[in-house]
Amino acid sequence: MKLKDNYKWSLLVPTSMGIRLTPAAQGQPIHSSDIFQMQATSAETNVASIASYLGLPVKVLTAFVKGSPIAQLIKDNLRSRNMAYEGKETEQGGPWGFRHQINIADSGFGSRGPRVWNDRSGEVGRTLNVKDFNLDRIFGNEGVKILHLSGLIGALSEETSHFCLELARRAKTCDTKISFDLNYRATFWKGREKELHKIFTEIASISDILVGNEEDFQLCLGIEGPETGGRDIAAKTENFKGMITNVKKSFPNTSVFATTLREVVSANEHLWGAIMLESETWNVIEPRPICVLDRIGGGDGFVGGLLYGILKAWEPEKWIQFGWATGALATTFLTDYAQPADEEQVWNIWKGNARVQR
Repeated sequence: MKLKDNYKWSLLVPTSMGIRLTPAAQGQPIHSSDIFQMQATSAETNVASIASYLGLPVKVLTAFVKGSPIAQLIKDNLRSRNMAYEGKETEQGGPWGFRHQINIADSGFGSRGPRVWNDRSGEVGRTLNVKDFNLDRIFGNEGVKILHLSGLIGALSEETSHFCLELARRAKTCDTKISFDLNYRATFWKGREKELHKIFTEIASISDILVGNEEDFQLCLGIEGPETGGRDIAAKTENFKGMITNVKKSFPNTSVFATTLREVVSANEHLWGAIMLESETWNVIEPRPICVLDRIGGGDGFVGGLLYGILKAWEPEKWIQFGWATGALATTFLTDYAQPADEEQVWNIWKGNARVQR
């Protein structure tokens, strides 16, 4: 996958920023906790963190509540992650007006799985609109190597659905590669199935990279496929291969398809693998055990590492290896996103080298 060199931004991500509240006592459930940590978060910036921490220029398109201390926390956080950002400032409109999304989540422990409660009423990110951004400047004058879209933003509201579609259309005309993580959520799609199927299908038809599991491809794009395979990793691998064979017939312009393979042994031990089809070549990483501090963001870390490998113009085999390792790295952080110190740290994870570095 060849990328141009004279672009200002390596990665562009539209997102709805919010906060995550997590029990301060690591591993404790939400309902029995009274002290919480607060962090800025979004799935799309989780992805972009791999590139930004490793020195590539990243830009975030988002929306803010004007004068909000949460908005200030988010801006400070993005700057600390080496991310540039643009976003319209929207008046709160009083206590019952706009706000940034809230995710209340614990990490689980042992045999007790994590629980996540999403509170997204009045979310300012649902107002994202192309008219609030100068796409001629961003894609034309500055230039973007990869636009990464997520189905979470694509299905958040009617406005964000069209926002993502227009971004993809503009990217296509400017020789920007498009990455699309389908990220199906039933609660987002309820009552909008026909509309979203049409929009997601158009975005997928012009995407260069598609990420998703069998359920994502079936429910977002209507591609017939096998059952997910349950806990059987080997069955999941074969099912994904069969599914992608069908998907390629409908989306021949896409050159990369990928997904993670995960089996949960306990909240703190997963079997972690990945599979990717690049052109006509399959790359499969058989699942192997990883230790998990907090699982949230592992899949985003995988996508971020995969895109980083593409941006660095590595051989495709290294894309998925690096993505596997950055996904595993993300599960060792209490933030939703990995913060790689350097490429060596990531490659040591891939090699299974956890020896002390002095």
